[in-house]
Amino acid sequence: MSGNEFRFFLSCDINLPVTFRIEKLEGKLSPHKLSDSDNVDSTTEERKAELYVESTLYIDGAPFGLPMRTRLETGAPSFCWNELITLSTKYRDLTANSQLAFTVWDVSCGKGEGLIGGATIHLFNMKKQLKTGKHKLRLWPGKEADGSINTTTPGKVPKEERGELERLEKLVNKYERGQIQRVDWLDRLAFKAMEKIKESENSRNGSSHLYVVVDFCSFEHRVVFQESGANFLLPSPIASTNELVTVYDPEVGKINPSEHKQLKLARSLNRGIIDRDLKPSSTERKSIQRILKYPPTRNLSGDERQMLWKFRFSLMLEKRALTKFLRCVEWSDVQEAKQALELMHKWESIDLCDALELLSPVFESEEVRAYAVTVLEKADDEELQCYLLQLVQALRFERSDKSRLSHFLVQRSLRNVELASFLRWFVAVELHDPAYAKRFYCTYEILEESMLKLGAGANGDEDGYKLWQSLVRQTELTAQLCSIMRDVRNVRGGTQKKIEKLRHLLSGLLSELTYFDEPIRSPLAPGMLITGIIPSESSIFKSALHPLRLAFRTANGGCCKIIFKKGDDLRQDQLVVQMVSLMDRLLKLENLDLHLTPYRVLATGHDEGMLEFIPSKPLAQIISEHRSIVSYLQKFHPDENGPFGITSTCLETFIKSCAGYSVITYILGIGDRHLDNLLLRDDGRLFHVDFGFILGRDPKPFPPPMKLCKEMVEAMGGAESQYYTRFKSYCCEAYNILRKSSNLILNLFHLMAGSNIPDIASDPEKGILKTWTMRNAFTSFRILSMKVLVHYFRKWLRPFTVGPSTGVDNWLADQLAVAEWN
Repeated sequence: MSGNEFRFFLSCDINLPVTFRIEKLEGKLSPHKLSDSDNVDSTTEERKAELYVESTLYIDGAPFGLPMRTRLETGAPSFCWNELITLSTKYRDLTANSQLAFTVWDVSCGKGEGLIGGATIHLFNMKKQLKTGKHKLRLWPGKEADGSINTTTPGKVPKEERGELERLEKLVNKYERGQIQRVDWLDRLAFKAMEKIKESENSRNGSSHLYVVVDFCSFEHRVVFQESGANFLLPSPIASTNELVTVYDPEVGKINPSEHKQLKLARSLNRGIIDRDLKPSSTERKSIQRILKYPPTRNLSGDERQMLWKFRFSLMLEKRALTKFLRCVEWSDVQEAKQALELMHKWESIDLCDALELLSPVFESEEVRAYAVTVLEKADDEELQCYLLQLVQALRFERSDKSRLSHFLVQRSLRNVELASFLRWFVAVELHDPAYAKRFYCTYEILEESMLKLGAGANGDEDGYKLWQSLVRQTELTAQLCSIMRDVRNVRGGTQKKIEKLRHLLSGLLSELTYFDEPIRSPLAPGMLITGIIPSESSIFKSALHPLRLAFRTANGGCCKIIFKKGDDLRQDQLVVQMVSLMDRLLKLENLDLHLTPYRVLATGHDEGMLEFIPSKPLAQIISEHRSIVSYLQKFHPDENGPFGITSTCLETFIKSCAGYSVITYILGIGDRHLDNLLLRDDGRLFHVDFGFILGRDPKPFPPPMKLCKEMVEAMGGAESQYYTRFKSYCCEAYNILRKSSNLILNLFHLMAGSNIPDIASDPEKGILKTWTMRNAFTSFRILSMKVLVHYFRKWLRPFTVGPSTGVDNWLADQLAVAEWN
């Protein structure tokens, strides 16, 4: 809690009875107070006093409820009751003028009860705060406690009579309430000195006053008076019943001092000499290997962290252990952090996948993040481009605007025009984020300044200035396309009239778009130069947003077609297609080509972007026109001797693409699958589009885990055919290959947690995810959060104990069995 923060409870919310403890009577009871005008012989033994305390609650000057009495105490010269008193009145019923009146009576007198004295105390102070802790009330001798508003028996010692003892007792009260820090050795000295001061004060005053000590109930926060029903922003009540009280425990989550001390001793620099020669036992080796297999999003327990630290020197040859070891470091300890950084540089060089993990927000050390960048420097441009989107998002977690990662991305972009173009777009899109706009703009400026300094010939025939201008013209082109879309949407009539308007604009007012003054690098494929738009081949899709289908001339005499959308956030589609492209690359590295179609997607703004146009037809249209997928493929690849009258190559391509996308959509949790967003190319390649629901989200209730429709199974000859068996074999093979790279995929999604992608950013727990405390226990994977991401991948991360032909095949068969669409 900060110094400017004041937390409190309201008295009207405390549904508990008023409780206090009457502890003791201080001061020496005079002998004349013990004797009365009775018939007792003065020569007999002095009688012993029998005292009790009567407490009465007064509200606004009137008694409220029945008075409560303590037990009789015969403990002269000191009387100690230490008795808990619970009134029938609750705190919520109190008013600002509530008082407690205490009267001490002696029943040892022969005739009735003898009055010793009384005192009164207000329950709320001048600041309307409930009094807590111990209070020492001075008794008015021979007077019964008066509970009127202007009481005649105030228990508070007058200011002019207060001495050093009263000041010290006030400090002791604060000390017992925890408002003064406890230092054992110093406290003992202080209390010993206070005893001496007390003895001297008593000897000076002759112990002429009597005091009753009362201890009031304390709460975790201050209690402020508030009448019930007042127009006030009320917090949650403390409790609704008398049996169970729910209060905040301030020690929850705090470090146990004894455990922290033991941890410090175990991790001291002097232990380094001993730990250097330590070797784990066989049991400890098994535990360490189990820890190293944990996914990167799993937190380590205290014992696991301690074990990795203990055997850190023997783990230096195990490159997988570095990221786990760095999670065990107490970075707030300067000496421990220094020792960890020295070991990091001596550790076995880690893989690129682990370097991505070190760029997550879990690791705040600038040295650790700089080390991750040195590992990334070893990656080639093709591999770096696969992770560029996530690396740009990782800039959010850097400690400064001009970080090592930012400079690295810029320097690599200067050597590759495609990297430069994509980096510029990825950074420009994030300028709409108010929280990190300054940081991304700083990277944008570094890229611009560095590129303008490039000399002629550094990138082909273009110098730095011309190269930058070619990238800037991409933005100008998208701005003109947005203007065209606004004009086209304003045209009344059907799609054909809008198409005519589009072609009229391109041929007339915007004829400069037909032939560019200078070639422009295509935003989707920066290595390709486009020279203008072909109006006759450009069109508009029949859709609510009316996306444009534009045909561009290329510098080499060819033609490329793109789809331009305005009013739709394509960043989520961009992420999914990037993952499809990455998984296609991983599969091909294992010599498995599943004929996937990772078409290019580029978000040029938070509500606009471009997509590569792939000639194809939706399955819904194919089924409507040809009744089956087989009939459609027979039209383009007929073969009387082939299976189902189709060439074996075309059918094999169809089976492989179905297998690839079935596994990928399962891993990524793609939702909202129907026959309109499954497209089929002429050569038999099937692919998915429109990724508005990912990570298990789906508008349909209880969607199937595997996205496989019956029309696809029928095109393979049915669930009992040999081609369907081959399909399942490809699924198992692809699944096992991708599972080997599970850490890589998890790390990439890990870096996207701070992004503005809808299915990731919509979770309200995103502020907690910036500290990246990923857990093992997760809720249903349909809840939107990065917790869900790990839960969704949990089955995927679980190793199979049997071979692909048995366990995986049976698992896949179970998934396919429920994959039936309405």
